[in-house]
Amino acid sequence: MESPIHRHNSVIFNYFALIITDFQLFVVSLQKISCTRQFESKSFIALICIIFAKDKHINQGEPNMTDISNRKLPTGIQSFKEIREEGYLYVDKSDLIWHLANQGKKYNYLSRPRRFGKSILINTLQMYFEGRKELFEGLKIMQLEKEWKQYLVIRLDMSLAGAEPKRVWSYLDNVFHNLESEYNIAVRQDSSLAVRFQNIIEGAYNKTGNKVVILIDEYDSPLQHSWKTEHHKACTEVYRDVFAVLKACDEYEKFVFITGITKFTQISLFSVLNNLTNISFLPEYATICGITEEEILTNFKPELEKMGEVNNWTLQETHDKLKAYYDGYHFSRRNMTDIYNPYSLINALSTQELSNYWAASGATSLIPKFVDNMELRLKNFENCRIMRNTLETSDVSAGGAELFLYQSGYLTIKKYDEFGYTLGFPNEEVKQALYDQVLPSLALRSESDLQSLQANLYAQLGTGETNEAMKTLKALIADVPYSNKKLASMDMEERYRLIISTILNAIGLKVEVEKMISTGRIDMTVQTSRYIYVIELKLRNNGGKSAATHQIFDRQYLEPFLADSRQVIGLGLELDDKGKGLIDWQEVQQ
Repeated sequence: MESPIHRHNSVIFNYFALIITDFQLFVVSLQKISCTRQFESKSFIALICIIFAKDKHINQGEPNMTDISNRKLPTGIQSFKEIREEGYLYVDKSDLIWHLANQGKKYNYLSRPRRFGKSILINTLQMYFEGRKELFEGLKIMQLEKEWKQYLVIRLDMSLAGAEPKRVWSYLDNVFHNLESEYNIAVRQDSSLAVRFQNIIEGAYNKTGNKVVILIDEYDSPLQHSWKTEHHKACTEVYRDVFAVLKACDEYEKFVFITGITKFTQISLFSVLNNLTNISFLPEYATICGITEEEILTNFKPELEKMGEVNNWTLQETHDKLKAYYDGYHFSRRNMTDIYNPYSLINALSTQELSNYWAASGATSLIPKFVDNMELRLKNFENCRIMRNTLETSDVSAGGAELFLYQSGYLTIKKYDEFGYTLGFPNEEVKQALYDQVLPSLALRSESDLQSLQANLYAQLGTGETNEAMKTLKALIADVPYSNKKLASMDMEERYRLIISTILNAIGLKVEVEKMISTGRIDMTVQTSRYIYVIELKLRNNGGKSAATHQIFDRQYLEPFLADSRQVIGLGLELDDKGKGLIDWQEVQQ
């Protein structure tokens, strides 16, 4: 008979073997933890649990990790019910949802960017409050919820309400009509939407004996679309009339939850409903939408492995590429956990391709309305300051471009100190998406005019065809600084640097402007998969291409990059000092 000591040693040996087998997972997770401000024992214990959890799967006879034919990713699915009933993979947030519903405030508002999981959160709350216990079997919430009480849930999806007051009225009228029919609530012919809404809430309470749950998804959609149009004021008035009822019906309401992207404070949701708690910045709810590093490793490791196999990447390379493209969001100064965009991540794992899924799904309608304000300041968005009060409480229509870009997902919190927040791009996907949105306005050309030139430039730089690439770049920036009067106050060389970096960022290249090294400051570095370009800009009246190439040589600008496996090419660009664009160029190679 095996002794207890032998059994103990055997267990220890098996666990260490498991750690060695999953060493890549251990390294990725440990790197994540080491980047946090504090290394907490809880975090380390959680990490070990993640690793050891695989033992359970092994003992249960889990199939080969690359065999993912029976695993279903919820690509584009916003229904918790469908995910659970159809067997899609689900990242378990049910414990956070339970705490929000039972230990949070009665009235709550959550702001998150587009395609970040707000709708599925709303649907999960709906299923929970309707008492659909069977949908939650096996999830964390089952250890917390004991009663599973059923409530009437009124759900409004304002993304279906259009951008005109008539369409907003029509949508609400239809929803209210269905609820009135369901609960046999009499309606006077001349009743306003507000009166009908109040009667529905009170009537449902009187008929069921239970308080009512109200969930409002994408509340700001009609306001976004109508802003800076003749319809905005009228849409706002509909909101003020209808949603003021929420405060008046307080005694009949169990829970009210509202989601949106942007914050319009002039409507009754924020002005009349003054007890509305903005949970958007609270640390306990920082991860309620989106996917964390640990959640990827525990839920999607087979998909990570498959993506690596398809693209001939190691597991570490796959992780690093996904992180660079889709990670980096932070929603609380007191919880700086990195959050991945769930829509983009799931799509990338599903297709095994890195692409700009978020932008392709439809840009926010407010971007064109802010673009004039962004043009000159775009270069500052990599590292820009914003007051705490502005970020956390201000109306988007008066808060400036930085506030809008944060709320819509183009910027995120990078750090916080006593002087306020510092914002920056969360990842490469949104950085490229923003530059792509701004470029047509900056270049004074239509998007269709730019597409072919951008495609050519991307291919030419990617294959090292520098002469052809410079010809294309010349075509892209011809006369831009001269004709765009919005740039008139800028230094001419600075104008060129802004426009060229915007062009290169818009086509998806990794660009660093004014990069500091020990010997000086490089105007621009541009990276492709095969080449690193070191670019120096000089006006014709300041020495032109000759002065630019001499500076690259004299200050040894190429030296820091020579250890890289990619070929390093220096480019001295000569630009017209009168604003007529790119004149000539000269190549420098080590």
